[in-house]
Amino acid sequence: MPKLTLKIDADTYRGTRVGVPNLIAQLRRHGAGATFLFSLGPDHTGWALKQIFRPGFFSKVSRTSVVEHYGIKTLMYGTLLPAPDIGKTCAGFMRQARDAGFECGIHTWDHRVWQDDVRTADAQWTVETMHQSHARYREIFGEAPRTHGAAGWQMNDHAFVQLDQFGMAYSSDGRSQLRADGRLADQDAGPHRLSAFGKPLSCVQLPTTLPTLDEILGREIGGKLIDAGNAADFLLQLTREPRDHVFTLHAELEGQKLAPIFERLLAGWRAQGYELVSMGDYYDSIRNDVLPILPISWGELPGRSGEMIVQAM
Repeated sequence: MPKLTLKIDADTYRGTRVGVPNLIAQLRRHGAGATFLFSLGPDHTGWALKQIFRPGFFSKVSRTSVVEHYGIKTLMYGTLLPAPDIGKTCAGFMRQARDAGFECGIHTWDHRVWQDDVRTADAQWTVETMHQSHARYREIFGEAPRTHGAAGWQMNDHAFVQLDQFGMAYSSDGRSQLRADGRLADQDAGPHRLSAFGKPLSCVQLPTTLPTLDEILGREIGGKLIDAGNAADFLLQLTREPRDHVFTLHAELEGQKLAPIFERLLAGWRAQGYELVSMGDYYDSIRNDVLPILPISWGELPGRSGEMIVQAM
């Protein structure tokens, strides 16, 4: 049975308080496994306005109704409103996911700051920031985190080395490269290890292999405009041929306004014969495989602005 790993990024205060409980209920109804990755420090979502000069930013905002999905209050955090500390104020919501039987891990300390700054950050800043999130996770859950998934698929060499220092066996910090129609550019893409500073790393990378909903909604793909009515069908076409996949969803989107689309996806993947699993379940199924060791690579993906970690081909 092919595995479809559900990786859930909780980026914001609102997403953690509202989207996470909604997703817990939805996943339990379907008997689906998943991994929740939490932002553990302040919510500076309002600082995203700094991205207005990035190519593709305005088209993405117009396509995905950022204000509708995130809420005007969230978009003022760190600017007109103080940034709430997610880990301090939402710890109970995070533990709900664990208590419901879902795997939990680290997304980041401050989603906005990590996404904007980590690529060019030095070793000291990177390691201190990762230790900050690691300590907060232990404070909330009473144990060390098993896994990690980078905010915005942004990392640097020091960060990848630190995953090994933490003893994390697996993580999902990057993407597999996609064609304009959402298909994998390399059909062999999937789990791999990376090398940093000329040395192979131990942590296995489980890259996201499918486009996210916010990358396809509002785009014309194959002569058809992708909207809320056909987005699930579009993604189900990409998973029609059985193979293992990793799908990234967001507590702010699928956990709220886009929940009906995710509901159709869950039912559709079950009908296609997929086992819906956590990152840990997926790792357990491939942990003994001989995996390629690849260089750290950057690239762009259709429907998303800016470069991110992508699997080298």
